[in-house]
Amino acid sequence: MRIDIITVVPDILRSPFEASILKRAIEKGHVEIHLHNLRDYVSDNYKQVDDYQFGGGAGMVMMIEPIDKCISTLKAQRDYDEVIYLTPDGETLKQGIANELSLKENLLILCGHYKGVDQRVRDHFITREISIGDFVLSGGELGAAVLCDAIIRLLPGVLGNETSALTDSFQDNMLAPPIYTRPSDYKGWKVPAILTSGNTPKIEEWREEQAYERTRSLRPDLLSEEEK
Repeated sequence: MRIDIITVVPDILRSPFEASILKRAIEKGHVEIHLHNLRDYVSDNYKQVDDYQFGGGAGMVMMIEPIDKCISTLKAQRDYDEVIYLTPDGETLKQGIANELSLKENLLILCGHYKGVDQRVRDHFITREISIGDFVLSGGELGAAVLCDAIIRLLPGVLGNETSALTDSFQDNMLAPPIYTRPSDYKGWKVPAILTSGNTPKIEEWREEQAYERTRSLRPDLLSEEEK
């Protein structure tokens, strides 16, 4: 997989890809991450990528011309499965979206900044708009990092145990069950006996029950009316 990210502040995005699982995924060749500084597509000395909005109002708007130049340059080199814009009014990122995008080969992500981008960018270049939640950030860079993490960890070979991602919360519209590790008795706080019993079928049954009860208690909205 290849992910290209367009941003006006690439430094924000370097750190997430230089540590832990994402770093190893890049080093092993499971994914390529390419950051593109939007200012490189501006010819004037000021490298201006934003301007006042028509009609007045507070906040600067990212101009269409440098974005057009950048996207057009990248699209001339390869075909993209999706051109994604991170925006608060996009569809809310959920596990199913990450699953779907993890099956793609080439993704292009545009990070908004300032007040946002000229609407014509969204009308003519963007194929999918995604939000990481009902709140506003200073720019789309952190949202892009979250989206990339959610996608990359699903790629074959990225996690040490490929079945690990399949048991994460939300994969089956359920929260994950409680998890424990050694020691089995710490300050009198004991691990449920079933987990040390060695009875795999019973352990899986317990986990399913716990996942259902946790979901019903904390996130009943994930359950269908029949499941409630």
